[in-house]
Amino acid sequence: MIKYKALLFGSIGTLVETSDIQRKSFNEAFKRKNLNWIWTKKIYEKLLKKSGGKDRISNYALQKKISVDEVKLRELKTKIFNNYLKKNKLKPRPGVEEIIRYCKKKKIKLGLVSSTTQNNINSIFFCLRKSLNIKDFDFVGNLKLAKNPKPFPDIYKFALKKLKLKANECIAIEDSQESLNSAKKANIKCLVFPGKFHASKEFRGAEKIIRKISRDIIEK
Repeated sequence: MIKYKALLFGSIGTLVETSDIQRKSFNEAFKRKNLNWIWTKKIYEKLLKKSGGKDRISNYALQKKISVDEVKLRELKTKIFNNYLKKNKLKPRPGVEEIIRYCKKKKIKLGLVSSTTQNNINSIFFCLRKSLNIKDFDFVGNLKLAKNPKPFPDIYKFALKKLKLKANECIAIEDSQESLNSAKKANIKCLVFPGKFHASKEFRGAEKIIRKISRDIIEK
C-alpha cells in the first residue's frame, strides 16, 4: 500500500554524487582569483555543515581574517562546476532511476526541493540527461524561490504549496544535517541518503539513514 503522495528529493546531492566535483571547483575558483586557499576533503567536510557556497566562502574568509567578494567567487565556482558537468556524464545514485520510474507509475508526485542556483540544476539534468528528465518532477526548487536558505523551512513550505499537499503526505530525502533540519522544520518526515562527505554523521531527527533508495520508503 502506498504511504505518501509525494517523494521530495531535497538536494542535487540526493540525485547524483557531486561533492568532490564541487570541492575541486571551489579550489579552481580560488586559484583563478589568486587566493592561496585549498579546501582539502577534511576541510570541505567541515564546511558542508553550512548550506550554500556563498556562506561557506564567507565563513572561511572570516576564519582567515580577510575580505573577499563571496558572490563573485561563488559565481565563478558555479561556472567552473557547470562547465565540468556539461563535458562529463555522471550516473544517478543507487536506486534513484528505479524509484522515479516507480513513482511515475504509481502517480506519486516528485519534487526536487533544492535551494541551489538554477544554473546548477540545469547542468545536473544535462549531465544526467540519459537517465533523468526534469519533466518527471512536479516541482523543482531553486535559490530564488525561498526568502531564507536551508536550514530554514521556506523552500519546503513553498514546495508544499505548489504541490497542494500537506506535510504528512510527503516524505523527503536529504544528504546533510542542515538540509534535514529544513525538512523537519516544515514538519516533513525525512530520510537521510548521505553522500561521501556526510557518511560518518549521526543525522539527528532522521526517520532512517539509507544507503540505497528503494520503493519501501514510500510503501507501508
